Amino acid sequence: MKDLTRGSKAAGSAPDSDAMLYGMEDSPPYALSVLLALQHILAAFAGIIAVPLVVCNALNLDVAQTSLMVSATIFAAGITTFIQSKGIGPVGARVPGMMGTDFTFVNPTINVGSQFGIAGIVGATIAGSLVEVVLSRFIKPLMRFFPPLITGTVVALIGITLMPVGMDWAAGGTGAADYGSLRNLGVAGLVLMITLVLNYFGKGIVKASAVFFGMVAGYLICIPLGMVNLDAVAQASWFALPNLFTYGIHFDLASTLAFVPAYIVSAIGTVGIMIAIGQASHAEVSSKRIGNGVLADGVGSAIAGVFGAGPNTAFSQNVGLITLTKVASRRVMMLAGILLVVLGLFPKLSALISIMPSPVLGGTGIILFGLIAAQGVKTLSTVEICDRELLIISVAFALGIGVTVRPEMLSHLPTALQMIFSSGISTGTLVALLLNIVLVKKDNHGTA
Repeated sequence: MKDLTRGSKAAGSAPDSDAMLYGMEDSPPYALSVLLALQHILAAFAGIIAVPLVVCNALNLDVAQTSLMVSATIFAAGITTFIQSKGIGPVGARVPGMMGTDFTFVNPTINVGSQFGIAGIVGATIAGSLVEVVLSRFIKPLMRFFPPLITGTVVALIGITLMPVGMDWAAGGTGAADYGSLRNLGVAGLVLMITLVLNYFGKGIVKASAVFFGMVAGYLICIPLGMVNLDAVAQASWFALPNLFTYGIHFDLASTLAFVPAYIVSAIGTVGIMIAIGQASHAEVSSKRIGNGVLADGVGSAIAGVFGAGPNTAFSQNVGLITLTKVASRRVMMLAGILLVVLGLFPKLSALISIMPSPVLGGTGIILFGLIAAQGVKTLSTVEICDRELLIISVAFALGIGVTVRPEMLSHLPTALQMIFSSGISTGTLVALLLNIVLVKKDNHGTA
């Protein structure tokens, strides 16, 4: 199979605008690598810290406990990102994959925490992680059910289901008093334009780091507009060393079972994201590597539990960055993991990033999420789409997007089913897989 992971071209060959600047095994110059790593962190940081903030608020934890959990979450995300990207033995897909905790785990975490406190959350996180460890060993035989028709549908759904998040960010964030204000939309639009211009017209480091420069410009613009509150930075401590089992550990069968559906959803999502990373990187990601990526989810979640953080899973936001920058270097993501660990040790630095105004994130998020969806559409364009394929795509899209924009439709389902189907990605993936099996492909004579 032809190696498509490098951007270098033979002498006299025509330029390829779709070629990668740096493939998975390539190493950009150090200065560029740092910028690219920071760019990945900025794109994912809001998602990484959002879950512990929501959980701590729901459980009425004090400032010290909240700060400790947020720092532990960032620290654990850094360790797992490094493991996923570098690979340690069979753990890690060895792809540029950003890791962090996900909203899939919010409800079970709050339910367990309200009964057994942080010790119960830690116990359920560690015990439940065994679900993904076991599931990871069955990914390889299941990958035959993921032809381009399914992978294209799944990747497109990842981007499409993230779009409402990007739009909410651009408007100021869900629940913001000035949601949809001209100021918020103006900042988001400006960041979007700066990022597009730098990426399309820029060259070298400017082109590759367009998202970083766009977000920094947006951040600076927001300061004189009164959209940046530095109080959180002032209150944050300079240094905080994560401790093992700070609040103890409590194992409970019911608590562990409450986490099982969320871990299943996490495994499904990670499979889709590993496929999406491979497509964005112009590289083949084998079923074995995808299984190892799911294993990194499980091992990373256990590590996160030890430090008092929630379960870890692959982040989809960063796939769009690979498509936009044409940089798929896993060494860049390894550096991002190291920097996240550092940020977890220095809360004041992480607080400086966490107060970034939502419209700044929205301006770049719209581009990145749109690119993920476009990557899926590009894969579907290689598939011969007849009536059967059209039915599979349309129903998977309809239900995946439907539960994303109307999650209340699931309110009367059992809790376990709500967790599985509340994710548009898992819903669309399961529907597409099922229909691809049930709707047997017909031959030229119309027989199954």
